[in-house]
Amino acid sequence: MGKDVIVACDFSSKEACLAFLDKFSGEKPFVKIGMELFYAEGPSIVREIKARGHKIFLDLKLHDIPNTVKKSMAVLSKLDVDMCNLHAAGTRAMMEAALEGLTRPDGTRPLLIAVTQLTSTSEERMKDELLINEPIDRVVMHYAENAAKAGLDGVVCSPLEAAKVHETCGASFLTVTPGVRFADGDIGDQVRVMTPAQAKEIGSDYIVVGRPITAAEDPVAAYQRCVREFVG
Repeated sequence: MGKDVIVACDFSSKEACLAFLDKFSGEKPFVKIGMELFYAEGPSIVREIKARGHKIFLDLKLHDIPNTVKKSMAVLSKLDVDMCNLHAAGTRAMMEAALEGLTRPDGTRPLLIAVTQLTSTSEERMKDELLINEPIDRVVMHYAENAAKAGLDGVVCSPLEAAKVHETCGASFLTVTPGVRFADGDIGDQVRVMTPAQAKEIGSDYIVVGRPITAAEDPVAAYQRCVREFVG
């Protein structure tokens, strides 16, 4: 599977999202639809963007009892998305149920990836609030291993963790990495960041890029630069 740049369409309305996508007349970027846009517009926005020819990563991070997640994934699978995700903290039973629900009658399914620990969760918070006393990097790798054992395709992780995830779970286990910024750009509220070229070097399979593209003066040029640096 080739590397790809996923553009995070973190917009609050259909109008804003489609106005952004209209700028791309000659290409169809892989896009991420997250909670904000999905909750604002519902499944119809997914269908509309898919009908325009874009691949879609539906970033809803499901986490519930296995049967609820299984039934929810069956619904999302009918939207014909290309990738979706859940929280690895939901246990292997939940992840296995998710895969079952996601798989269509013809055997096809979107890619399914797991979130190990959110980037907002520090080791201190993990210990004090979640009562998880292992070091955060060990927890992340353990969750990634659980996702691999459950049959998932990969994990969302920091670019700094991608190489170790591949080392732990195998080269074909996908790493989807946010926290990517251009070397000459504003890092915003991200602390642990990498450039697209660095993410390529350490083996990220997909990079998720939001504001460096969506807030750029020329979003198409910023996207193309990202592709050049990451995909080559």
